[in-house]
Amino acid sequence: MKDLLEPLLFPHNLLLLGLLAACIGYRKKGLWLLLAFYYLAGNTWLANQVRHWYSGYVATYAITADSTTLLLGCGGSASTLPACAKARIDTLAGLLPERASVLISTAHCQPYVEYLLSQQRQLAVDCFNGGDNTYQEFNSISARGLKPDYILTSDFHAWRVSQLVKQHGLSSRVIASSSQTLRPVNCSYNCFITVNLSNFDFYSKLTAEFSSYAVYRLTTGWTDWYQAPTN
Repeated sequence: MKDLLEPLLFPHNLLLLGLLAACIGYRKKGLWLLLAFYYLAGNTWLANQVRHWYSGYVATYAITADSTTLLLGCGGSASTLPACAKARIDTLAGLLPERASVLISTAHCQPYVEYLLSQQRQLAVDCFNGGDNTYQEFNSISARGLKPDYILTSDFHAWRVSQLVKQHGLSSRVIASSSQTLRPVNCSYNCFITVNLSNFDFYSKLTAEFSSYAVYRLTTGWTDWYQAPTN
């Protein structure tokens, strides 16, 4: 009973109940549409189904010896390494064989290279500034004639990266480091009568991925924001 009733007292679920009361009291179509959107975007059962579908683009491969893996950058500065970059490097270090080459695409090479080499691996590592976004990075790859065997990114970028791999005619396999984004949310008896704020975060990231790629495809013919840096 506790697991059933306690979530109903959370602020986001009180808002759900308030919207339901307003819909019943005022009987306005707009309120019903707002309630439907708020419920469907926050419903845990539905969000977990979408997580399961998106996870189909997330894979982990056993990296073969003498292969080349490209690690896509994840921001940072000349002296700091963000958590997403550490997660990618940790994932990569756990998959690398004894002999392998690693390419890193980032504007700040030193912290990436130092953290990777601190994993005590015998690696051939090269780093270059691929640009400010994933699209510039892929154009940099093409401009340099690189054909990595594997490309590593974060899990919620996997779909967009896989589309870019196809577009650029690469045969690279996409490996994704794990984050909390795709972790299924626990769902018990209250699954169908409550919402969860983590689902809104999941949908916002998913929408950002699809929107970003859609904007890229729509504007590639008449803008140059996706072009690789010249230096």
